[in-house]
Amino acid sequence: MRHLQSLRIYKNLDFCFVISVVIRNFVQIMKIVMIGAGNLATNLGKALQSAGHDIIQVYSRTWEHAQQLATLIGGAATDNVDNIVSTGDVYIFSLKDSVLGDIIPRVAKGKSGKLFIHTAGSMPMSCFEGMALHYGVLYPMQTFSKEREVDFKTIPCFIEANDKYAYEMLRGLAESISDRVIELSSDDRRYLHLAAVWGCNFVNHCYEVCAQILQQHGLPFDVMLPLIDETAAKVHELPPAKAQTGPAIRFDENVIRAQANLMRGNPMLKDLYERMSLSIHDTAIKNERKKGDE
Repeated sequence: MRHLQSLRIYKNLDFCFVISVVIRNFVQIMKIVMIGAGNLATNLGKALQSAGHDIIQVYSRTWEHAQQLATLIGGAATDNVDNIVSTGDVYIFSLKDSVLGDIIPRVAKGKSGKLFIHTAGSMPMSCFEGMALHYGVLYPMQTFSKEREVDFKTIPCFIEANDKYAYEMLRGLAESISDRVIELSSDDRRYLHLAAVWGCNFVNHCYEVCAQILQQHGLPFDVMLPLIDETAAKVHELPPAKAQTGPAIRFDENVIRAQANLMRGNPMLKDLYERMSLSIHDTAIKNERKKGDE
């Protein structure tokens, strides 16, 4: 009925376009095995389950974690790699990079015709080479926490596949959960992940330092929230270089020196503050030179 309605809606449009719309409305239901039960696996698993896919098993080396996620998204829980079933269509690895090399051969054994995917930002697709026929990467670029719901449809998902079969399967899977699917090579994905570390992880650490300073002087962190919200909102409309303010961009040496001295009890943070201030000012100078050369 849904697809007949789509045809009626588009009855005055080009027939080929109508057919392509209808085809995209069909979601190929896949049997999925989730290998990992951390923050990313939890959010990805919930998105896949909501899209109609069948999660048939969840693996984690910690039984409680496997059981918790399986309860949320379905499937059987296991903490034994050797008990991972061979009946899945897709095996999604959401684990620390350091353990992928050990676990992939054990999971892939006897399942050569299946699709194997990892979700890591910095690991190359080639980590599956020689152990699987069809493989790829699905990298959702977002920060995930188990306790916080995200709208997966808005998350850009970067994909890569080793052959046409893997690409078609992977793209269909990605498009079932995200409205923005982008093909990206392993080499370029390394730099995307690096940019994400700067834009998210380092920024969040700055929030933590901010919270510590406030706490030491009896101030609540929530006084910073309007400032944090406006800083984030500005880069939706302005390039980061134009959104930058503060003593470092104008190199107000008196303020910089005084604030650095306030952190003399923590040499690492003092050094970080001074280096960051220098980097902000140096970047501003380079941007001004570029504008002058244009």
